Amino acid sequence: MIRNWYDSPGAGESAKRLFSLLNLSLMVVTLVVVASEFRFDWVEKLAGRYLISTNESRPETGSIWETGRHAVNAHHSLDQIIIKNETARQTVREADSFQSLARGLGAGEWANLDKDRFRQLYLSLPRIRRNALIEPARLVWLLNGTLTDRIFCEGRMGGIKIYFIDSGNRVIHSIDLDDTDAAKSPETSQTAATLDTLPGFSGRIYPAGLFFDAVFKLPQDMVPDLISDAQALLSRTGTIQRVGIWNASENGFITLGFEFVHLGEHEVVQIRAREWAVWQLGLILKGEDQ
Repeated sequence: MIRNWYDSPGAGESAKRLFSLLNLSLMVVTLVVVASEFRFDWVEKLAGRYLISTNESRPETGSIWETGRHAVNAHHSLDQIIIKNETARQTVREADSFQSLARGLGAGEWANLDKDRFRQLYLSLPRIRRNALIEPARLVWLLNGTLTDRIFCEGRMGGIKIYFIDSGNRVIHSIDLDDTDAAKSPETSQTAATLDTLPGFSGRIYPAGLFFDAVFKLPQDMVPDLISDAQALLSRTGTIQRVGIWNASENGFITLGFEFVHLGEHEVVQIRAREWAVWQLGLILKGEDQ
């Protein structure tokens, strides 16, 4: 029987074509590929490896890249803020003086300073320097009253600034500290010498009796501003022969030199006194000289 090309095949012919060796082979291969993909995810892995290998050559453009870049920058900035805050807190914990606190805080850096920590650093200063820093009565009210809610310190060039803040976030008092003011340096020093060998006292050396007579003519409340630490002088043996006044002031203070003599040995003990009190004393000494 002759068939034309446009005649439809019969059922037997269609089955023969459908289940031919080629079609069966393609079906088996397709099923194996699909099953292996579900089992091993090899298509995704191959695609991922390809993308990784070509990642550097692809341009970093588009909204996804920009979003990722902003996220990375934000995380980096947040990490820097956290590190700075933790460093500032550590500086406050480890500081043994206002000077070390000032050196640990960079310009523009802030740190929280609780009342007890401020009190410890404040009491580490020499008494005469504490009084020059803030009025004692005002400080008692700031630390023990109900007005101060918290204390912040801000690092700046050459020192720190301390703010007392109330519950309304208002600054009720501030203290500006330079490195020299914040230093926990001793108020006294001693030198195995005489006043004549120290040029800074030249022309302002007085007999001890004349000096103390002038001191006792000052108002009683002014004397502690001249000799704030009697222990520094009482701990020395010997007698005070002469007293010198330094010819220059530094940060509101002037050095006084007390020359002790013991068993023929000379020693000069230097203490720091308030400039304005020394000026008042100088007026009396000039009158005594005349």
